[in-house]
Amino acid sequence: MGNENLEKKRWGIAIAAIVMQLCLGTVYAWSVFKKPLMNAHGWGETETQVTFMILMGVIGLSAAFGGTLVDKKGPRFVASLGGILFGIGTIIAGVGDQMGNIYVLYLGFGIVAALGNGFGYVTPIATLIRWFPDKRGLVTGLAVMGFGAGAFFMGQIAPAMILKFKVVDAAGAVTSSGVANTFYIWGVIFLILVTGAAQMYKNPPQGWLPAGFTPAASTVSAADSYQFGDAVKKPQWWMLWGMLFLNVSAGLGLISQLSPLSQELYRPLVDTSVTGEDLVKVLAAAGGLVVAISAIFNGLGRLFWASLSDKIGRRGVFMTMFVTQCVLYVLVALGLISNYYLFLVVACYLLACYGGGFATMPAFAADAFGPGYIGKVYGFMLTAWSAAGLVGPFVFAAFKGQALYIAAALLAVGLLIALVYKAPTHKHA
Repeated sequence: MGNENLEKKRWGIAIAAIVMQLCLGTVYAWSVFKKPLMNAHGWGETETQVTFMILMGVIGLSAAFGGTLVDKKGPRFVASLGGILFGIGTIIAGVGDQMGNIYVLYLGFGIVAALGNGFGYVTPIATLIRWFPDKRGLVTGLAVMGFGAGAFFMGQIAPAMILKFKVVDAAGAVTSSGVANTFYIWGVIFLILVTGAAQMYKNPPQGWLPAGFTPAASTVSAADSYQFGDAVKKPQWWMLWGMLFLNVSAGLGLISQLSPLSQELYRPLVDTSVTGEDLVKVLAAAGGLVVAISAIFNGLGRLFWASLSDKIGRRGVFMTMFVTQCVLYVLVALGLISNYYLFLVVACYLLACYGGGFATMPAFAADAFGPGYIGKVYGFMLTAWSAAGLVGPFVFAAFKGQALYIAAALLAVGLLIALVYKAPTHKHA
């Protein structure tokens, strides 16, 4: 296949990756399903929220295992397996709602769908890094931008579907939450779109480079790439893991409390004549607006920061994100950002940095350890996501008064790591 055809093929793979990540990113819209499930079955908030906690933990772990499979079995196999599991898991989650069995919900959405999600998430990243040595930041940013934006689209579509399928009997009791049919439909959509996109995936020919591209002398080639066992012995691998963990911990903690924080800041703007249920609705809408708009910036930030990293370097991007976020968290904690609309702007920036960490780190890891075994090298790095999924929300729930200061402290530690980071010695130097 000529170089021109390969050029077209790699952009086709990039488009398929965006489609896949848009589907996978819909899991971040979990909150739109939570309340209908609680109301229909009388489940408590904590036991219902456990679904999302299991989901986040399993995604990170399955991405690590999926990255290993990508290196062994190839991207098409792993992405197809991911699409099948994600679609079937979503359908099983619908069965859990229809049965009124929360453990089936845990199994479907928290485990099966999460396994598929992790396999699907890591595969296009590992594949695109190999196809785009000249635009690593840009292309991984494009792919994971889809993951960040998926929640926005699901958040706009799913609530109307849930209401449409909701059934209430003559006595006013909810006989169907509407979630089951919504999950069934989306499960089929995921099966078609994710597994369909997976058929585009293929690694580039051995030694292929884009026309006119000459790697920098410091670039680690595919031939000189570190295997996982060698990479993990380097302190730099753990430094990158730590930077990802600290950035994601702060971001997920904020996401877990974003609506309540926004509602408290909006409360003084509400007319005093608005009370009771009307006040609850007004505040909920204000919180929802911040969540929706910041979700867009979660996606846009992934593209922006990853593209910028091609120009100023991955380390420079992380240093900038850490220091600016740290300052903003402290300002919010001190009450110096107490205006609702100013907080909306700040939340958009913080979520852009949260997404930017996910988008920039794959290229950072490939720069350090090479593209040859990046599936496993970066896949295991995503265990930082699993750990952060537990730490971030826990800190914001358990230490409400100090959570913003703790988040700032975590980001300050991340800045220190970025400041002292130096690329590992070339494997065959």
